[in-house]
Amino acid sequence: MANIAIFASGSGSNFEALATSFKGDKKNEVKLLICNKKNAYVIERAKNHNIKCELINYLQDGQLLVEKKVTDIIKHNKIDVIFLAGFMRVLSAKFIKDVGIPIINIHPSLLPKHKGSDAIKKAYDAGDKEIGISIHHVSEEVDGGEIILQESIPLEKEKGLDFIESEVHKLEHLYYPQIAKQICEEINSKRN
Repeated sequence: MANIAIFASGSGSNFEALATSFKGDKKNEVKLLICNKKNAYVIERAKNHNIKCELINYLQDGQLLVEKKVTDIIKHNKIDVIFLAGFMRVLSAKFIKDVGIPIINIHPSLLPKHKGSDAIKKAYDAGDKEIGISIHHVSEEVDGGEIILQESIPLEKEKGLDFIESEVHKLEHLYYPQIAKQICEEINSKRN
């Protein structure tokens, strides 16, 4: 059984897609939400799925203390894999090494283009011909880890930024759960 933690900071639509896809799964379970925003809607989503939420505070505690606490939480809950779903903090190299488990991120651009925040708007403003998503391993470099999957759609600028954002979110919600399940299957097969 693969135990999953999801890190999120916002409304949590990718959290919802992941939690829903694992509901009733006998081999894998979303055990934990780690959130760094006390008013984030993702916390409500976690409650609706009966998933435990751990709230962390970078401003109050600082990155070193927060990451130590999160490492302890991950180990205590026997987490096997972390999925980042709109987690708006950069994880340190020390944290990545200390947890010692796969950390996967989804990014709304065709990496290496448009790393960091506001990637959809950056692609829109740059006049890119296509836009998409990248699901990748987390490394020390922001949005620089090994890519697992990329999917793209035409960027139809005339339809406006809101439309493009919603189309990118559809890609995220379709492919992130599929890749998450594959990664959990790989974790489970290594145990057998």
